[in-house]
Amino acid sequence: MTTVQFNPIGIIHSPFIEPKRMPIQPVGAKGVSGTVELFPEYEEGLKDLEGFSHIILIYHFHLSEGYSLKVKPFLDESVRGLFSTRAPKRPNPIGVSVVRLEKIEGTTLYISNVDIVDGTPLLDIKPYVPEFDKDEDEDVRIGWLSKKIKKATGKKSDERFKS
Repeated sequence: MTTVQFNPIGIIHSPFIEPKRMPIQPVGAKGVSGTVELFPEYEEGLKDLEGFSHIILIYHFHLSEGYSLKVKPFLDESVRGLFSTRAPKRPNPIGVSVVRLEKIEGTTLYISNVDIVDGTPLLDIKPYVPEFDKDEDEDVRIGWLSKKIKKATGKKSDERFKS
């Protein structure tokens, strides 16, 4: 198997200096502001991004070490398979969040609804397009989360995934 290597294109800044007690999903981070500091060599790639209200941030869970294939997720007391959760400790510690893009000034993106710890390395930015990312015609199932989803708004992280 070949090795895959990614290099950060920027740094995500938020009010959360550690994972403990931060929102577990963007829905629980309504109104929380942050910034993305894009490295200068990528500034040209921001052209036309200001026309989008939301963006997808793909980032590295840089504080995550190790993983287990069975975890107790934040919204449940049952042990679940890792790939049926959004737990941060993963074989490839990659995170994805849809955030609101407020404005862009140079290489700084001002964002809100941030559920990401300060100093997180940014791997990529993509525009969020509901017609691409959410198929209204499909019957969407959310598995074990269907009975827990309402709890996500007020749920904060604890130390269960601490290294």
